Amino acid sequence: MNSLLRGNALLALAAATLWGGGDFSGGMGVKAAGGSVRAALRVVMLSHVTSFIVLVAIARLRGDVFPHGALLAWGVAAGVAGGLSLTCFYLALSRGAMGASAAVSGLLAAAIPAALTIWLDGSPGVRPLLGFAVAAIAIWLIAAGPASAAAGGRSRETAVLAMLAGVGFGFYFVALKMAGPAGVVWPMATARIGSLSVCSLMLLGVRLTGGKAEADSDSHSDVRLGRRAVGWAMGTALLDTSGNLLFLAATRAGRLDVASVLASLYPASTILLAALALGEWPTRRQAIGMATAVVAVVLIAI
Repeated sequence: MNSLLRGNALLALAAATLWGGGDFSGGMGVKAAGGSVRAALRVVMLSHVTSFIVLVAIARLRGDVFPHGALLAWGVAAGVAGGLSLTCFYLALSRGAMGASAAVSGLLAAAIPAALTIWLDGSPGVRPLLGFAVAAIAIWLIAAGPASAAAGGRSRETAVLAMLAGVGFGFYFVALKMAGPAGVVWPMATARIGSLSVCSLMLLGVRLTGGKAEADSDSHSDVRLGRRAVGWAMGTALLDTSGNLLFLAATRAGRLDVASVLASLYPASTILLAALALGEWPTRRQAIGMATAVVAVVLIAI
């Protein structure tokens, strides 16, 4: 059991590392594309179209059977939640304070599946529960960084977007776990069907109802899917898809609460990348949060 838990934990931590890089890349892609809702939707769609093509090709080469019934429904539902959440999240990241936005969403994303798993499957034990509590403290400390000047007066709106993303990610974790019996590749591919569908409808809605308003706004005057934005979107496709596959493998190897809590430490890598690339250096409180996260990992995984 201990070796299984360690494998589960290692997969979840690897997923967290890749997700953090994918989130940074997605936020930069939205910023390069103009920072608007349409830009966020187009970056998500471009990333998910790319990963969908690759996933379907892999599934076909492996000869995996396409899921049906409840497994297909859970995969598509995961994609719908993921598409909505990523749109909110990348928009929040593009508006500054990347670390804080990532950490707020991470706290909620960890809490929802952990609470559900404990309710359905019982307690994982005293030490993992203590680790969950320490992880929540760590994520909260990491979230306590000051809003960047770029966020300006939109800090409240950015916080709301990050919270909505966190709730959606929590449901995404649960739905992806439920789709897991279909394998590793097809659940992710069907999730992309859901995300592409909902993002297409949202983009159509924005064009029909908000296109003129965005065109009249100086801050949202153009969506520029240039070379830089496309490059960031491709990086997001690679990192996010790889992270999702590792997370799905982690849920198949052990408990969902362990996988979701450890995977939700992804803000740490987002913060490190934001510090190196943008100069958004973590505060002393955030550094303490990262050290606390190490303690949480030890309590949960060992």
